[in-house]
Amino acid sequence: MLPAGLLFSFLLALARVSGVIAFLPMPGLRNAPDMTRVVVALSLTLCLAPAWPAASSEIPGLITLTFWMLSEGAFGLMIGLIMSVVVESFQMGAQVLGLQAGFSYASTVDPGSQADSTVLQVFAQLLASSLFFGLGLHRELIALLAHSFTTIKPGTFVPTLATAKVIIDFAGVIFSTGLRVAFPVVALLLLVDISLGLLARIQAQLQLITLAFPAKMLAAVAFLGATLWVMPSVAESAFHKALEAAIQVVGR
Repeated sequence: MLPAGLLFSFLLALARVSGVIAFLPMPGLRNAPDMTRVVVALSLTLCLAPAWPAASSEIPGLITLTFWMLSEGAFGLMIGLIMSVVVESFQMGAQVLGLQAGFSYASTVDPGSQADSTVLQVFAQLLASSLFFGLGLHRELIALLAHSFTTIKPGTFVPTLATAKVIIDFAGVIFSTGLRVAFPVVALLLLVDISLGLLARIQAQLQLITLAFPAKMLAAVAFLGATLWVMPSVAESAFHKALEAAIQVVGR
C-alpha cells in the first residue's frame, strides 16, 4: 500500500511542476490536448522523484493541504512566468520590426494563442522557444526545480516584496532583448527610408511610394536572415538572466 506521506509529497511536487509547465516556452504545448500536458507534468514530476520533499508521517488536514497546494502552484507559476518573459521579449522585438517593415498589414494565426499575429511575431516565438531547448537550458531549469525542493520546503512559499522586486527588475529584459533583436533591422530600414526620401526630392516624378513597401519588406527579410546567427547568443543571454532571477527566488 502506498504510504500517505509519499502520496502527499508526490502531489506537492506535481503542483509545483504543473505551475512551471503552464508557462513553459514549449512550442505547441499551450494548445496541446489536456492529456498531453498532464503526461508531460507527470513525467517531469516522476523524473524529479529523488528530489521530492521528505515524506511526513503526519497527515495534514484538508485546509492545510489546500494551502500547500496553492503555495506550490503559485511558486511554479512564478518560475514559469519568468522563463516565458524571454519569449515575450522576442515577440516585442518582432512587433517593432514588423511595424517598421510593413508586415503589420498581413497577419497569420499564432499557434500559441490562436490570435491574429504578424508573420514575424509567430516566427520570433517559435525561434525563441526552439532555442530554449536547443541551447540545453531546459536541463538547467530541471536542475533548478530539483534544488528548489531543498531550499523552499513544500507549502512554505509566500510571495514577498523581495520576490516582487526581483520579478519587476527582470521585466526590463523584455525591452532590452526586444531592442537587441529589432534594432539592427530597424536601423537599416531607417536608411532605406532616408534613401527613398532623397530620391523623391531629387526626382519628384518618380513614384517611389509604390516601391517603398516592397523595398522595406525585402530589406527587412534579407537583413534579418543575415543576422540570425546572433540570435542564439541573444537568447542565451536573456534565458540566463531569467535563470538568475529564478535562482534569486529559489535561493541558493
